[in-house]
Amino acid sequence: MWLRPIDLAREHGLSTQAVRNYEEAGILPPAERSPHGYRAYAARHAAALRTFLALIPAHGHSTAGAIMRSVNGGEVEEALRLVDESHAQLAVDRGTLEAVQRALRDLVPPSEVEPGVTFIGPLARRLGIRPATLRKWQRAGLLVPSRDPRTGYRVYTEADVRDVLLAHQLRRGGHGLEQIAQVLEQVRAAGGPEPLQATMREWRDRLTARGLAMLAGAAALDTYLRVP
Repeated sequence: MWLRPIDLAREHGLSTQAVRNYEEAGILPPAERSPHGYRAYAARHAAALRTFLALIPAHGHSTAGAIMRSVNGGEVEEALRLVDESHAQLAVDRGTLEAVQRALRDLVPPSEVEPGVTFIGPLARRLGIRPATLRKWQRAGLLVPSRDPRTGYRVYTEADVRDVLLAHQLRRGGHGLEQIAQVLEQVRAAGGPEPLQATMREWRDRLTARGLAMLAGAAALDTYLRVP
């Protein structure tokens, strides 16, 4: 039984142009042609489209397309390597989440951060540490102070001072520099420790959704690989 582009498109609410684009991109196998030159698809093409759409939530559009092109090109090992990479990245993301959660349990947001800007010497004296320690933390990615355009000295804003205080607290709690860098990156992205606490459940939910999508994508891919 032959299918038209519109038949494949309707099942997923797509346009016929999208179906043709997917074929041209190698996401679908090449279509047969009718005596009049029209595209004629079969069950394998419908299965390919279902598989691709199932892979997108798990791996993203680009990787999903690369997986399908590899399968359609007979390079199943390459497709499986791409799948493995996505699973490995998910494991890394889960590890980051768990590290941030552990660190946040030891974290008490600084209640007072002096307004304005300061330099490395006064800040180091305030914490009772050496300026070399702050420079080491910067090289490790914990801190991102700007530079005074006239003197070239490091300038620490209120947000930078907050990050220094949090880093100092986490170091005293026994956390490593790499873990602290991950925590501070998330703090900066969230706008502070309190907003980050509020987004942790959402972050975990996103990872769970990706994991479940990978299961669904793997099932669809397995089915497609078995289509004659």
